Amino acid sequence: MVTAVVGANWGDEGKGKITDMLAQKADIIVRFQGGANAGHTIVNKYGKFALHTLPSGIFYGHTTSVIGNGVALNVPVLFRELKEITEKGVPMPKILISDRAQMVMSYHILLDRCEEERLAGRSFGSTQSGIAPFYSDKYAKIGIQVSELSDRKALEEKVRNICTLKNVMLTGLYGKEPLNPDKIMEELETYREMLEPYAADTAVFLENAIRDGKNILLEGQLGTMKDPDHGIYPMVTSSSTLAAFGAVGAGIPPYEIKKIVAVTKAYSSAVGAGEFVSEIFGEEADELRRRGGDGGEYGATTGRPRRMGWYDAVASRYGCRLQGATDVALTVLDVLGYLEKIPVCVAYEIDGKITTEFPTTTLLKKAKPVYEILPGWKSDIRGIRRYEDLPENCRRYIAFIEEKIGYPVTMISNGPGRDDIIYR
Repeated sequence: MVTAVVGANWGDEGKGKITDMLAQKADIIVRFQGGANAGHTIVNKYGKFALHTLPSGIFYGHTTSVIGNGVALNVPVLFRELKEITEKGVPMPKILISDRAQMVMSYHILLDRCEEERLAGRSFGSTQSGIAPFYSDKYAKIGIQVSELSDRKALEEKVRNICTLKNVMLTGLYGKEPLNPDKIMEELETYREMLEPYAADTAVFLENAIRDGKNILLEGQLGTMKDPDHGIYPMVTSSSTLAAFGAVGAGIPPYEIKKIVAVTKAYSSAVGAGEFVSEIFGEEADELRRRGGDGGEYGATTGRPRRMGWYDAVASRYGCRLQGATDVALTVLDVLGYLEKIPVCVAYEIDGKITTEFPTTTLLKKAKPVYEILPGWKSDIRGIRRYEDLPENCRRYIAFIEEKIGYPVTMISNGPGRDDIIYR
């Protein structure tokens, strides 16, 4: 069976932990989109890890980790992560990398930084990981697939063409030094040597695994609000963050995805610019940020303080609908145990009208949150394993969210550890 684990909100929902947990019963875990511009934080017996390219199931010896064709493959980051985890005692995982995946090049990162620098205060809040330039090249048909590394002559011709195009922008717009094709070829030769043992036709591998009845997890990056079609455009990422894209990014038929776990936090957080209706500020935000996550709410990739907010049922209902959620995993519920009262955003007010439908960005800019206040439970719920043992007000909070979003909350995370989970 194929299960997708995806984000219902802005990213940073806790997908890594849910994937890590579900991987106990999985055979294969597939990263199907995105790159090293966002991370998944995992806490297990080996320690605490921030993964950016490796799938979150790599800590199990029985699994195979697949980097799908839809991923923006940053080769140095991937191998640096492998080195970091094995140095901490994690056994070397089994990895396959799609020969159709394309590589993030050094010039993508350079161009990303140059554009953010040019935009200054009008920037997109990029992590400067080269993602937008990478996907721009992919769809302009000048990206470089892993499979192309084997044909040096054709690759040299392609690289010279790429340098001709990029150097006009680098020298004319950004005032930087031009790219050297020979240096780019050296970079690609290094990547060829690194990737050769792992490159494979992963779509065939997954087809055979499905026929054999294997359990497969598709792991998404970021969340619905960062999808380029359905998110808070233009403050979005450059690849689809939806479960539907899992079929494309992994190379499997869409009808094989039988279960979709949409992950949502018990409050809201976001890294980067963009509309965020239920955002809070000042000491209220600082305290939630300090208590949040495992050691505070800071981006796994950038280390930037996350923007904080109360639970947004409007955005989450929309996020779950676009993901096609069969299950909802509610994370970091334990963080809210310090609050006497907990606001939940249940609607938006736009130009004097109340709506519960998530609007386009143009209208979202005008939206004001409409809150309902729920009583807190004022206790530590870590260590609880049965839903019935949660405080009454805690159960009411979960039931209220479930009612407002209209999708079943079947998993509740009440701590950072792999086993801090309640099934419902």
